[in-house]
Amino acid sequence: MSGQHTLPPLDYSYDALEPFISKEIMTLHHTKHHQTYVNALNAAEQAYAKTQTPKERIALQSALKFNGGGHINHSLFWKNLTPAFSEGKGLGGQFADGPLKTAILGTWGSFEAFQKEFNTVTAGIQGSGWGWLGLNPSKNRLEIITTANQDPLLTHVPIIGVDIWEHAFYLQYKNVKVDYLNAIWSVINWQEAEKRFAEAGGNAKL
Repeated sequence: MSGQHTLPPLDYSYDALEPFISKEIMTLHHTKHHQTYVNALNAAEQAYAKTQTPKERIALQSALKFNGGGHINHSLFWKNLTPAFSEGKGLGGQFADGPLKTAILGTWGSFEAFQKEFNTVTAGIQGSGWGWLGLNPSKNRLEIITTANQDPLLTHVPIIGVDIWEHAFYLQYKNVKVDYLNAIWSVINWQEAEKRFAEAGGNAKL
């Protein structure tokens, strides 16, 4: 069937984010979890196309939202990540000068203050969800927000998203979310974040 959603390839190998995110986690997360969202989204859309009554369409809304959000969020997440500069593998974690850095420092005062607030807010999610650095389009302001389950970020333009579902970290960090959140900054792709910030119309005058 044409028009089906497909699993996007990664820009790096499954072991490229080690030691911060293990090969085992990346392999399972991408090929199993994300693939499941893709498969379920395709199935829900096919079923929706065959519906004949409003009741049937309403019954499929939750599946479309959950799996569609899972596909969208993970597609953004993989681009958020890149091999770590500290390991000599890439540019991950390199917080380079630019409008986004200026905006973050202008909003939070320091990268450490921003990171602390982001990690605290994200670790506070009860159950599963996502932590986001987003641009509030109505205020042209960077904000830290969370979404539950696989809900996509609709109120802000996503600049950085971090998956806080257990499948993203448990095999390596067990139940210590904070260790995972501290580690992931070493593989954050700030070039991608800068690109999203520019495309969203963000600037240093925040």
